Amino acid sequence: MAKIRLTKNELKRQKEILARLTRYLPTLELKKQQLINEIRNKVRQIDAVKAEIERKEKQIYEWVDVFAEEVNLEELIRVREIVTDTGNVAGIDIPVFKDVIFEIKDYDFMTTPMWVDYAIEVCREQIKKKVEIQVLEEQIRILREELRVTVQRINLFEKVKIPETRENIRKIQIFLGDLQTAEVVRGKIAKAKLEKRREVS
Repeated sequence: MAKIRLTKNELKRQKEILARLTRYLPTLELKKQQLINEIRNKVRQIDAVKAEIERKEKQIYEWVDVFAEEVNLEELIRVREIVTDTGNVAGIDIPVFKDVIFEIKDYDFMTTPMWVDYAIEVCREQIKKKVEIQVLEEQIRILREELRVTVQRINLFEKVKIPETRENIRKIQIFLGDLQTAEVVRGKIAKAKLEKRREVS
């Protein structure tokens, strides 16, 4: 703990610091709660998207065995660009999923099986959902890091800074109180000496 000056100016400064700390602490607590809620929200969103992916995969498996033709879809579809934007949660910038732009290779409609069009569309949907999950996971990572820092700040304020500042104020007040008492005592002693001199004279 840094040494403090035992003066009225320092007492005023310490009281201002305490006021700032106690005023800022509820803001940090609110931010912590917002971050926790947002993380829970993102986890729920991921679960919902995963459920959609699974539902679609079950639908596909019901009819995929019907088609015996070997077609390599990876040769026909590829991701060209992932489009994201920037959003803001509790003052934190996070990536927001917008879209996935695909490159579809031209293929012969006459020689390619009819189900390939549908399969490409399903692939696009599933890839978009998987990319959306990746972006949501990145959001959670960023929010968790901010939550960690916010909790550290709250602990620093609650367990170190506020008690330290209160202790500084207490020490200064005791010192200034003792100083004032000593001045009163010195004043009384001086007055008593003056009265004694008057009596002697």
